[in-house]
Parts: sequence; structure tokens; C-alpha cells
Amino acid sequence: MQAADKKTRKQIVVGMSTCNIAAGSQDVFDLVQERVDAGLDADVKITGCFGMCFSEPQVQVIDEDGTTHLYSGVSKARIKKILDQHVEGGEPVDKWENHFAEGEDLALMGKQKRIVLRNCGVIDPESLDEYLAVDGYQALEKVLKEQTPEEVIATVTEAGLRGRGGAGFPTGLKWKFTHGYENDKKYVICNADEGDPGAFMDRATLESDPHAVLEGMAIGGFATGADEAYVYCRAEYPMAIERLNKAIADAEARNLLGENIMGTGFNFSIHVKEGAGAFVCGEETALLISIEGQRGMPRVRPPFPAESGLFGKPTTINNVETWANVPWIIRNGAEAYAANGTEKSKGTKVFALAGKIKHGGLVEVPMGITLDEVVHEIGGGTGTKREVKAVQMGGPSGGCVPRTLFDTHVDYDEVNKTGAIMGSGGMVVMDETTCMVDVARYFLTFTRAESCGKCTFCRVGTTRMLEILERICAGDGKPEDIPLLEDLAEQIKNTSLCGLGQTAPNPVLTTLRYFREEYEEHIHDKKCRAGKCRNLCKYEITEDCTGCTVCAINCPVDAITGAKKELHIIDPEVCISCGVCREVCNFESVKVI
Repeated sequence: MQAADKKTRKQIVVGMSTCNIAAGSQDVFDLVQERVDAGLDADVKITGCFGMCFSEPQVQVIDEDGTTHLYSGVSKARIKKILDQHVEGGEPVDKWENHFAEGEDLALMGKQKRIVLRNCGVIDPESLDEYLAVDGYQALEKVLKEQTPEEVIATVTEAGLRGRGGAGFPTGLKWKFTHGYENDKKYVICNADEGDPGAFMDRATLESDPHAVLEGMAIGGFATGADEAYVYCRAEYPMAIERLNKAIADAEARNLLGENIMGTGFNFSIHVKEGAGAFVCGEETALLISIEGQRGMPRVRPPFPAESGLFGKPTTINNVETWANVPWIIRNGAEAYAANGTEKSKGTKVFALAGKIKHGGLVEVPMGITLDEVVHEIGGGTGTKREVKAVQMGGPSGGCVPRTLFDTHVDYDEVNKTGAIMGSGGMVVMDETTCMVDVARYFLTFTRAESCGKCTFCRVGTTRMLEILERICAGDGKPEDIPLLEDLAEQIKNTSLCGLGQTAPNPVLTTLRYFREEYEEHIHDKKCRAGKCRNLCKYEITEDCTGCTVCAINCPVDAITGAKKELHIIDPEVCISCGVCREVCNFESVKVI
């Protein structure tokens, strides 16, 4: 990696985000700290998530001359060798190091453009000094001392920044609306209620670079005339909440938030509100009601929050990623930001790659890149050695895009044409072992459970749709189920009050649109080609079997017999069609019949 500022001692930087810790970085950090305490000549510090979640834990060793070496997959055994050979011996352990100028590392990072993630995995998220060292709060100082609110709004508008929370509404226009309403009190809200299965962009950003979000909110407050703000963050993100609270306290202590910021007369305070995990509270009006202490349920719009929001006052709501873009835009200018992306979708977008993807984690790419580039070149394709079948975009509110449409460019309008939505940025990759009917059933299970129940068609309609999908997956589907699903879907979309109900049928509609034959096979042929629906599939071991015994060892009901290095056989009377044998087979010798 590139050389940083010159250091007088080696630095050992351990990734300590939630994902790193889940992979074992706490043990690595403790061992490093023990060695430093015992006299190892180095400084130890922490950082957040670099985005390469598939290869965590990650450790950086920064030499005395500032050269940074990033090590991946660092276990306790590996860190001992890194400390001995590199930190003490001065010789990097090349085989565990990432080389971003060659091979898969180049494919992974070469097409990314990091604006939101610019400091993630680079600075200590708990250190205000490190954020200041990378030009932190310079954008806030610039707008407070050199610009008017109207000029700030104009810059954000010219940059073409659109809300990254799902709908893609122009950020500058939203700010202009709030700015235009006269009132004695206004609010700014950061929507960090990230509830989509497979999405973790907001969590990683808040854990890794909380000050960028706070600075963006303060700039938004100045532009719209607000003096108070809330970060609505789900309580399931304890590390994000802890680091947010520390960042707020540190910024207030330096007069970067609070009263009379930087002596300019501008007051801006930020509070953290913990959400209880209701998915519907990601909808802006339900979120506002939740902050007010009531049950989170959407309300009729208009009036929109820009006119009558929190406690009836004009309110600006944007999500984590949107706020994190703002300081960069102010520092670098609207033109620099608009130089990335497409005509109607400027800038970059952060995606969380999950599912059956080789390089799972966070990526930030310029708008306009194709889905194929994201999934295959950056994501590395599947980690299962099977072909990619589809990608689910937009979470429960989105849809499934088939591999045949992977030439689709990633921008709001092009993705919408597929029937999916950009959403907040979750991207779940599926391979040929994924049953698309089962996928639709899974997402309907989620949205039905998360419906607040206010709208009859959302409350009852999603229940009826789920019952039909469960019946199809169980092998009891009827030919009339498909048109009934389509009819219910349209009724729910057209009669629901908020975005949850309006988009809940999307996974069903897109799977029917692109994978209708799978529904028909389930209903007419009583077959699940993916081997997921147990009542509709059986398994058979082919002549390609090498007799490695892995399938027999992993079978939970001992349905597989056969001698080592000889063809194995599945007893159909004992087999429960769980599919474990197919998953563990390294030779693709197990097929669905």
C-alpha cells in the first residue's frame, strides 16, 4: 500500500469492528497488546471495517518510514509470526499481505471509488484527533465561516447527491424545502434504522467513521436552519451507538458541536435515539413517531416532514450514507462529486455484498458500473464454485435480478426498470442451489411479520400471499395460485399507506417475472429444481462420486452408505431431503432428481 506520514515507531493497527471481532480480532488485539506491554517496540491502535469482511481479522503494520502493510485472515498463530518476523525482524510476511496492484486484490479495489468509506479501516474511529488529521470538520468550518445556507444547498444540489436510503430523492431539494419553511424550531434526523436482511452499510460506517456522519448532519443543520438533531439507530448495533456517543461527546468538548460552534454563533446538538428493531420504523414518518415516544406507525403524507416532522416542526431526514457524503462534497466541490456516476445518478454507492459471494463485505463503486462488474469482478463470483443465478437488491422492498440482466447499470432508473430497487444497498447473491419460490416466501415472511398492521391490505394481504407461497413450497400448489398472487400483489401495492406495504410484493413479482417456470414446476411437476423444498425433491449420488465419505459423515440421519473410495448410495427411505450432502460435496456428485 501507499506510504503514509513518516512514523518514528512501528504501528500495529487491529481491525476492531463488529465483523472483525466476530472473526476473532479481539484475541488478536489482546495478544498484540500483551507483547507491547512486555516490551515490543511498537504502538498498538484500533481501526474500523475496511470492507473486506471475507478476509477478516485484518491487521495493518505501519513501518517507521510510513509504508503500510495490510494482513488478512490474521489468526493468533499468524499474528505471532507477523510480530516476530515483521515487527521485530523487519521482514514482511508476504504470503498473508494484500497487494492492491495485482491479482484478485487489484480486481477487488481497482474499480472502487471510496468517498463514504474514505476513512473506514484507515483511522481510529474513537479518536477525534485522527479524524481531524484527515481534514475532519474542515467542511463544517468552511460553511460556518465562508458560506450562506443557500450556498450550501446550491452546492449539494449541483453535486447531484440523491438520498441513499432507498427512494433516491434529491438531497439538495429536500434541504431547500425545509430551509424554506419559517419556524422557531427545526430538526435534522439521521436514519440509521438499517433493517434489511443482508445490509450492514450503516453499521460499518457508524462504527468506522462516526464523525463524518456527525459533521454532515451539522452542515445540514446549518443549511436548513435546524439546531437539534437525532441519530435513530437500532439497538442491535451496540458498538455503533457506543462510538457515536463518544464521538458526540468529544466533538462537543472541542466546540465542534453544541453551543456557539467555533465561535460562529451556530448552535447544533445531536442525540442518539435507540430503536427497538421494528423494520417499519425505517419509514420516515414511523421513525418520527417513534422518536416522539409513540408506537412507530406510518402516517398520511402530506404534510411531509420538511413541513411538519418531528414534534410538528420542519425536519430533514437522510440516512447514514447520505450524511457521510456531505463533508466530502463541501471540501472537494460539487463538480468533483458529479464527475462520478451517470447523468441522473451522481457519485458513488456503497453496497453490502452478502449471500453466496466470494468476496463478501462492503464495496463503494461509482454509479453506472454494471451489476456484472460488482458481482463477478469485485465480488469474485460465488464462493461455492457454482454459477450466479440472481442477485436480490433492495432487501424485502426490492426484487431479484436474474443473471441475464447483469449488464444493467447501477443507477436508480436502470435498476428500477428491472423491478428491483437500489434500496439502501443490500445485495444478496444467489447461486443455482437457490429456489426462487423459497426466496419469495422468505421475504414475505419477513415483511408480514414487520407490518405495523395499520393498512388492511398490507396486514391481511401479505398473510394471504405468504400462505399461498408456503403451500406451493410444500407441494400443494394449485394452477390458480399464480394469478392470485399477482392480483394480491397489485392490490397491496396500490392500497398500502407506506413503503413497506407498497413494496412488499416486489420479491414475488420479480421472481414471477424472471423465474415463472420454477413456480410452474412446483405446482404442475411437483419438483424443486434447486433442491430446497423438501417435499418436492430427492437426491442421488452420480457415478462421479470419488468415495471421499464427506457426504456420509455430514448426513444428519445416516442415509448414505458406501465404502471409502467407492460409489456411495442414498437410501430414499431414510433421506429427509435436507440437502447437506449436496452442499458439502466437493465434486458436484450429488444431484437433485
